[in-house]
Amino acid sequence: MEFESEDDAKKYYIEYARRIGFMVRIMQRRRSGIDGRTLARRLGCNKQGFSPNHKGTLGQEKKPRPSAREGCKATILVKMEKTGKWVVTRFEKEHNHPLMITANGFNTTGDKDKKIEELTMELAHQEQLCSAYREKLFAFINNVEKQTEELSSKIEVIVDNVRKLEAERQRFTHRSAGSLGI
Repeated sequence: MEFESEDDAKKYYIEYARRIGFMVRIMQRRRSGIDGRTLARRLGCNKQGFSPNHKGTLGQEKKPRPSAREGCKATILVKMEKTGKWVVTRFEKEHNHPLMITANGFNTTGDKDKKIEELTMELAHQEQLCSAYREKLFAFINNVEKQTEELSSKIEVIVDNVRKLEAERQRFTHRSAGSLGI
């Protein structure tokens, strides 16, 4: 196949991918050492290759995340000929994973938006619950503080009454001992 420009080739492959049921990863390009123009471009399935091991250069290993890459080999390579046309020089059609075909030919972009909306709504709901629980917790803490103050006051009264009783008992004991002549 031939295309008028690199952009035309890219658009064609992206449209092809949409109809077939996969997403495109823009992978490599080769540039002219003389003027920096793009001479070749490789596009492929977004599940192409495998994710590299992400180790921090200065620290610990990063938390592993699930990878979308599955080692798929589906690619297209287009090169600019001397005529200025872009020609497909290599095309690998086969995928090593299930494709995402939908009735209208569109794949997961709408599904992603829908999932984001659902998760946003769930987050808002959880924030409301958190706020309600926070209010209940503060009310409970205030109630505990009031109860603590009331109990402290009651304990003070009890301690004062016990001291008074002790003082009266001692006075009674001294009077009784004095009247007995002890």
